[in-house]
Amino acid sequence: MAKIDIKNLSGAVTGSMELSDEIFGIEPNKDAMSIVVRNQLANRRQGTQKTKTRSEVSGGGKRPYRQKGTGRARHGSTRSAQYVGGGVIFGPNPRSFSYTVPKKVRRLALKSALSSKVADSKMIVLEDLNLEQIKTATVAKALKDIGAGSSSLIVLETSDKNAVLSARNIKDVKTAYVNTINVFDILKYDSFVATKAAVEKIEEVYT
Repeated sequence: MAKIDIKNLSGAVTGSMELSDEIFGIEPNKDAMSIVVRNQLANRRQGTQKTKTRSEVSGGGKRPYRQKGTGRARHGSTRSAQYVGGGVIFGPNPRSFSYTVPKKVRRLALKSALSSKVADSKMIVLEDLNLEQIKTATVAKALKDIGAGSSSLIVLETSDKNAVLSARNIKDVKTAYVNTINVFDILKYDSFVATKAAVEKIEEVYT
């Protein structure tokens, strides 16, 4: 099992803990991570684009001119697609882009993302993140002291109002809970910062 230092908010090492090889020590599967990330992005698409067909465009109930004798082509409506203001042929309609990925692939991708953070020394374990009051400067200073990168994903075991609100206004910092972490966020943010309790919960849930 790999060992990782546990730090306090001042950046001092207060201990260490062993990480489960089953979750934090596997060989990252790039294909699985790619599949899951693309799935997450597809599921986020709204798919609300819409165009009107000739039957939905208002007007056009009368022929633009008589059928015969003009030498021109026959037209029954000014709302046909070739007219300005006419309908659109085969235009986009509201649809869902979401699809499902097998649970085993999702689990493999999550473990691969976590393992890649450990392998790249981008994972930081905090003793705790108990704040007495909501103060953004406290979290900003803590992230600097512990050596977090340009962007950080802070993972908490359970809901913590003070921690969430304190980190909310810091650029490129996001808070998440053990049950809401996902592959896209883990890979997107430079540092994976988690409390000791959160790491233990991750091992409990995903082992």
